[in-house]
Amino acid sequence: MKLPRSIAGWTIAVFGVLALVMGTVGLLWPEAQLRMLGFEVPETRAVGDHTGTFLLASSMAAFNMGVYYLLATVTEWRAFYRFTVVFRLVTFTVFTIAVLADIAPDRFFGVAAWEGLGAVATAVGLRLDARRGDLIVADGATATAAAEEGAGPAGAASADAVR
Repeated sequence: MKLPRSIAGWTIAVFGVLALVMGTVGLLWPEAQLRMLGFEVPETRAVGDHTGTFLLASSMAAFNMGVYYLLATVTEWRAFYRFTVVFRLVTFTVFTIAVLADIAPDRFFGVAAWEGLGAVATAVGLRLDARRGDLIVADGATATAAAEEGAGPAGAASADAVR
């Protein structure tokens, strides 16, 4: 895998790797995942308790999200980076409200903080990258910031055409 070529790309890559790892932990060792998040792990579960099923689905989603984030990093998909800033702030808000409303344990605020700080880090990275005045596209060449607007995984070719 190629290393990120921008500050924002590094923030997305870090989140992608951690989502991939945490998704894997949840799939392979769900009890550890629950304990890390501050949830109790009873010896036995009551009939109708679908905690394991929900954790399986959440862990698979985290694993997949990690793959998506890493794909966005490899392709330097800036529109995806911007999209994540908004929705990670939404996630921060929802998770914080869950803790404050006693829907989730206090340790779950760590997840909210991670989302909020990650969103801010990516936003700062995007701003610093824009200030540098260039974008490094998927093939490693540079294109002007004007070419950035249409660049996505398939848009790298359109950025090349601008050069």
